[in-house]
Amino acid sequence: MKEPLPQNILDRLLKEMDIRDISKTTIRQCTALGSALEQEAGVPFTHLEIGVPGIAACPFGIEAQKKALDSGIASIYPVINGLPELKRNASRFLKAFVDVDVDPKCIVPTVGSMQASFNLVMECSQLDPRKDTILYICPGFPPHGRQPDILGVKNILFDIYDYRAEKLRPKLESYLNQGNIAAILYSNPNNPAWICLTEDELRTIGECATEYDCIILEDMAYLCMDFRKDMSVPFEPPFQPTVAKYTDNYVLMLSGSKIFSYAGERIAVACISNELFKREYLSLRERYGIGTFGDNFILNFLYVSSSGTSHSAQYALSAMMEAAVEGKYNFVKEVREYGMRSHRSRQIFDKHGFHLVYDKDMEQTISDGFFYTVGYKDLDNRELLEGLLRCGIIAIALNTTGSGQCGVRVCVSRLVSDEDFQRLDERLGYFEELFK
Repeated sequence: MKEPLPQNILDRLLKEMDIRDISKTTIRQCTALGSALEQEAGVPFTHLEIGVPGIAACPFGIEAQKKALDSGIASIYPVINGLPELKRNASRFLKAFVDVDVDPKCIVPTVGSMQASFNLVMECSQLDPRKDTILYICPGFPPHGRQPDILGVKNILFDIYDYRAEKLRPKLESYLNQGNIAAILYSNPNNPAWICLTEDELRTIGECATEYDCIILEDMAYLCMDFRKDMSVPFEPPFQPTVAKYTDNYVLMLSGSKIFSYAGERIAVACISNELFKREYLSLRERYGIGTFGDNFILNFLYVSSSGTSHSAQYALSAMMEAAVEGKYNFVKEVREYGMRSHRSRQIFDKHGFHLVYDKDMEQTISDGFFYTVGYKDLDNRELLEGLLRCGIIAIALNTTGSGQCGVRVCVSRLVSDEDFQRLDERLGYFEELFK
């Protein structure tokens, strides 16, 4: 690529793909648009838009899954509530790296965390007729925000950027006081800002959940990836911070996708607190004939949406968690590579006049990790995204993450070789010239 693509080529493709505002496109739409532009340009683009793992899958998972398939389990439906050994190993894994005790019975495999959050949003919205709204602490993973829209569930959000520390409780209570919040969903570390909620903030969220009787849905997709602390040693502090220390009203979602680079097999676990799992809800009993939260999640919501989770992938996740707990596989050491890629690419963006949008994590600079966010001068989301695409760089706009800021999300997973970083440097140089 020797120069930016002409604006008319981008405009034509946007029209052909029925994209009226590029800043509102989904991740998959951005990928499709980028692929079309790649064909026009005749060169590969720099992909910063999608969190595909950029590290080889955990070998313990591969071997266990192959062995399971060779044993013939592909012809057998998985037990709907999960493989017993996976449930046991997931419980041990939680204790080892999060220091939380969840009974194996309360841990359920799902088709990635996406299926877990989809069904949890649906179930939480049906627990109490007075509580019909999901609150999102943003910015966040864009599909999370799409899920309630697809389900027809009410939802609201706020950008946490200006509500850290002591400002968080009043902001949460401004919504919870209305009495209609069924659940609160967020990721920690945060996708896309890489904000890491502090123990005090998690205590605030947990105390509010208990006081106002709402459920916390905590997405731990990037478990132990705040690389400012070494959380790699099982059963030894520091542990992954979690709201589970401060309330019984929680579900933790742990995915194999980033922790073990096992995204292709769509495997995760939903870890429901022991108290919430057995809690009885009159609305659920009247509607489904089953009263408890956990049994409904398994026997109604998960069953009718997928009839269970890939049998062989459950063996894989079980083996990977077991290897991590026993110290045979240091998953934190493996994913630390993302921090190095983040640091290197941030230097390149800085060189070309970009700035971090979510630049602070309380008083500290945002940690290097899987994601970060950048903006350029006073460009709005649409101008920024169009300019980057014309220069051979694909990203997503921050407004699609529930953010109120202008900028794009940068995912570093596909920045692998020296050539990838050189190409990024070159193309940001084109961008800089474009907006002189």
